[in-house]
Amino acid sequence: MSFQFVNRFRNMASDEMIKVVGDRFCVPYTMELLVKKKIQSFSNSHYDVFDTTGNILLQVNGGIWNLQKKRVMKDPAGLPIVTLREKQAISWKQEWQMHEGESRHCLCSVKRSGGFNIKSNLDVHLASPYKDAACDFRVTGSLASLSIKVRRGNSIIAEVTHSYTWGSYKGKECFKIKVYPEVDYAFIVALLVIIHENDNA
Repeated sequence: MSFQFVNRFRNMASDEMIKVVGDRFCVPYTMELLVKKKIQSFSNSHYDVFDTTGNILLQVNGGIWNLQKKRVMKDPAGLPIVTLREKQAISWKQEWQMHEGESRHCLCSVKRSGGFNIKSNLDVHLASPYKDAACDFRVTGSLASLSIKVRRGNSIIAEVTHSYTWGSYKGKECFKIKVYPEVDYAFIVALLVIIHENDNA
């Protein structure tokens, strides 16, 4: 196998689009996002997602229905993109499902990797009748530093950082997300919401 062919193959692999919510959320460059969270009530949190110029890209809000957490992500026009539903609200497994729009069409399931663990690790399984036990993506993070990474295999596809401020103790928090090229940023924001909801359960 020639050196040029190997390089071309690697470039094709690195440029592969990773879409879960939709390809309109994949861009050919690294995305820098700012996420602002505000607690509106005991069971209701609101997230605003901005680009580096201050344009709002996504909003997430919701509460608890029938002992089950529900978060709805919308675009700037207010149209639902995905709905996050906690499958087992009283289980330590803290399993969530990501549904297209406000439908019951499941895009993926997200489950804590282990039990009571200081690490907020999540396994993400794409919805498919032909899937094996291996997860498609893994989210790793620390409750202490709230530094979160999203991986597909050995490759990091997104990173989240968070610094505690005085506002954190008043229910207002900020996160910075770096989403690598051709990675679905709506999917990454949804994972951030899930891991943060789990950490604050």
